Amino acid sequence: MLNIKKQITRLYLSTALWNLSLTGAWVAILAARGYSLPEIGFAETVFHITSLLFEIPSGILADLFGRKNMLIVSTVMKIIGNIIMILSCNLWMVCGALAFYAMSYNFSSGSGDALAYDSLKMVGKESYYEKYASNEMVIYRFCGGVSTLCAGFALFIGHIAAYGADILMCAVQIGTLLPLCEVYAGSKSDIHNKSGENTKTGGNIKADGNIKTDGNIKTVGNIKAAGKNVMGSIGKEFINCFMESLLFIKKERKTMALMLSNSLVGAVDILLLFFLQAKLPKAGIPEWALGFALFFMEMGGVLGAKIILKWKKLRYKDVFAATAFFVLLGVLLEHSGLYIVMTLGGFLAAFSDDALQVRTNTILQDMFPSEQRATLISIESFTFSMIMIVLSPLAGIVFSWW
Repeated sequence: MLNIKKQITRLYLSTALWNLSLTGAWVAILAARGYSLPEIGFAETVFHITSLLFEIPSGILADLFGRKNMLIVSTVMKIIGNIIMILSCNLWMVCGALAFYAMSYNFSSGSGDALAYDSLKMVGKESYYEKYASNEMVIYRFCGGVSTLCAGFALFIGHIAAYGADILMCAVQIGTLLPLCEVYAGSKSDIHNKSGENTKTGGNIKADGNIKTDGNIKTVGNIKAAGKNVMGSIGKEFINCFMESLLFIKKERKTMALMLSNSLVGAVDILLLFFLQAKLPKAGIPEWALGFALFFMEMGGVLGAKIILKWKKLRYKDVFAATAFFVLLGVLLEHSGLYIVMTLGGFLAAFSDDALQVRTNTILQDMFPSEQRATLISIESFTFSMIMIVLSPLAGIVFSWW
């Protein structure tokens, strides 16, 4: 029997551990190590190119082999990225570390939300998901804010010690993920708990008749014995899951419009907050105040994620128009050259981004079929990466002119 309170609490804790880091202000850390804004923008582009390549496959793997398993894989990827960053001595090694960070984000981006929604759906509480999404965003922003608040401390102890501390945090996160229950709630009335009696695959392969080898696959030994037939079946499942997701988007065209709208606003916000890490010191902000300024900007997201819950009757078009306006206003305030005004601009951008994110995420989750949920969430992240690939280097060049 699934204990939904423990399941959701573990997911909250995992999000907190993921975002609590001494290296949250990684742009400031790279700038302090002597990297220029165009170089940082290039590294950011490598991050998003990697994300573009692995985002959709990671979502499909989560739907096929379990969301919990992919969350663990994502944490391992983050550990590898931290190790490379510790050893880095040039831009190419930094880019390599960011590539692993990108894969880490890929494997976690759709898995956590999909597991949460299906867990709630399994106990008939999917209406709670909007509040869950809001709480997740609050945890993300607050812990991210705490991490950036430590920017000065991270610069003081050096990047090696800071990334070493991150590795320890990842180890704790894996311990938090292991007790999670693997849940799959079908699009019809059929609901399965992968860790229970409904499947015989240990939660690794969906047992809804898609993979057939003259009976159920029960052990790893049986999988090896099946050889190429099983691998071929898995390959077909991979393709089928992707094609079914594309057919869903083609049928429900509103989903792509929602994804693009949310990704565009989010990309502008993320880039603004990233480059403010390097721009605020140049604008004259005292070193001791940098962390507090970055924390204040993150709190804008907390406020946005909570306030949107009180505007349930507001049309999506109106929410998008308002949030897009305030994000662009934040960009204009960044060009003022006054660090207090620039910080206010970052606050407004984060507020708008998270308000739109919570509303969009809730609408999409209600629309997505459960068996392709993680894949479709990954497609949304894919659109975000495409936008970021174009905007990241341009933003690096533009922001370096002011």
